[in-house]
Amino acid sequence: MPSRYDNRKTAINNSEMYKKQFANRGVKFVRQYKTANISYPTPQERSFLDSSTRVWTVGDRFYKLADQYYGDSTYWWIIAWYNQAPTESHIRVGDVIEIPLPLSRAMSIYAKRSR
Repeated sequence: MPSRYDNRKTAINNSEMYKKQFANRGVKFVRQYKTANISYPTPQERSFLDSSTRVWTVGDRFYKLADQYYGDSTYWWIIAWYNQAPTESHIRVGDVIEIPLPLSRAMSIYAKRSR
């Protein structure tokens, strides 16, 4: 399965602002991922997926839902991406979210959009 880091560009951070942290780690720089430009699925792409509707309740977390629906909590970001909610703080108790199914097809759509 593809990763959300596939096709992500990296940059070298050697900013003076982090000089002390670099020294503590014994490095001169760190390589980090650049901020992604997220492209959400279109209505047409959504039509190729099934989804399970769920009302967000106290204690819900994307990683828990990913584990429940996909058997793997590391795919939490697919649910966040599909609902255009980068973090749980973008969702309130009582909001209706959708879990895209099957995972393989949702991943395929994500991979196509992130090129």
